[in-house]
Amino acid sequence: MISERARRKAGPFAWCPAIVDGFTLRAYVSIMKTVSIREAQDRFDELAQDVEQVETVTVTRDGRPVFDLVPREGAVPKKGGFDWEAGQAYLRSIGVTDPFPYIADDFDDPLPEDFLLQPLP
Repeated sequence: MISERARRKAGPFAWCPAIVDGFTLRAYVSIMKTVSIREAQDRFDELAQDVEQVETVTVTRDGRPVFDLVPREGAVPKKGGFDWEAGQAYLRSIGVTDPFPYIADDFDDPLPEDFLLQPLP
């Protein structure tokens, strides 16, 4: 059995050796998450996110598979983070050519020691 940590590290596929008729074969083996039907009811949002990341989830009742939650055909895992290309395309569409038109040369310089002690103007 593969540990949860190893499964997360491997993603939906793991590189596993297999022995067939005395020969060692190396192949990618799909790792499916298996949950009980009651657990699936409690964690449906989390399981849906797993399926969005192109992972198959097998739902069981009394230890026997009942159905699989599978990603749609041609599904691609969602990328996390900010889509810089889309952001730049949006800025170009509204006429912004340079999002940072001016940055002072001393921007990164340390502040004077008494900066916070000076009264506001």
